[in-house]
Amino acid sequence: MPTVFSLIIAGQIPGTFVWRDERCVAFMSINPMAFGHTLVVPIEELDHWVDGDPEVVAHLFEVTRIIGRAQQAAFGCERVGVIVAGYEVPHTHVHVIPTNTMRELSFANAAASVDRSDLDRAAEAIRVELRRMGHENVA
Repeated sequence: MPTVFSLIIAGQIPGTFVWRDERCVAFMSINPMAFGHTLVVPIEELDHWVDGDPEVVAHLFEVTRIIGRAQQAAFGCERVGVIVAGYEVPHTHVHVIPTNTMRELSFANAAASVDRSDLDRAAEAIRVELRRMGHENVA
């Protein structure tokens, strides 16, 4: 049975994408810890990131870095936090979270729901910065 992330990647469940290439995608979290919280997900289902092909994992973290740079430019955050937990969805995903304090990096802060217009607004701000940075894989 496909994971919820595979269904989002396939377009069977809505997702607000900011990046898509041949190896991974990035889309907005529907339970954000902060405005602009993005998930970077490999297209291939991979339960635990340490079991992944080294080239795919390296690419995943390079895209994570790119998304983080775009978030810094878009939101003026002091830092970009990264969490790879892997417990709720058995499909590797990197949480990329714009933050100004360590306290903000907690799943206890995750919103139970979010307005679609907020996701769209955050995604567009990230896309603008990705394009400005010269990236071609903007979704």
